[in-house]
Amino acid sequence: MMLSGTVWKYGDNVDTDVIIPARYLNLSTPEELAKHCMEDIDPTFAGAVQAGDIIVAGDNFGCGSSREHAPLAIKGAGVSCVVARSFARIFYRNAINIGLPILECPQAVDETESGDRLSVDLRTGTITNERTGRTYHTSPLPEFIMGIVQSGGLIPYTIKRLQGRNR
Repeated sequence: MMLSGTVWKYGDNVDTDVIIPARYLNLSTPEELAKHCMEDIDPTFAGAVQAGDIIVAGDNFGCGSSREHAPLAIKGAGVSCVVARSFARIFYRNAINIGLPILECPQAVDETESGDRLSVDLRTGTITNERTGRTYHTSPLPEFIMGIVQSGGLIPYTIKRLQGRNR
């Protein structure tokens, strides 16, 4: 599964309250949440992000509350994946649950700037910065997680598997 997009780069400890401010938690669809994604840290994000773009961030991305609204807002905005030095554990699980691919690759984070274009091969864990030509390697998503991501999240993945057993 190949992804390619323009980088939106953020620092360390980007918490879920910054990804989707609490004042918008009454919204429920990814499309509604996307209109306010990253609003308090980057007011230009929601209006300028393009389908396929990639968020690159430092340590502990998605820390804070356990709300699924944060990865839903990111996915709803059209972001194809998030590459970070590290993720908060509950954000990592919530992202996979809704089918948002995320990869940890400190070197790619350190050597990538906002506006760069990255190509990401989820199957091999290869990340290429198209501006610099540098290639980085990280652990690819395990096969079962790839299945969840490709199905659009844990619920569609589970339904698909259960339907396959009932035939």
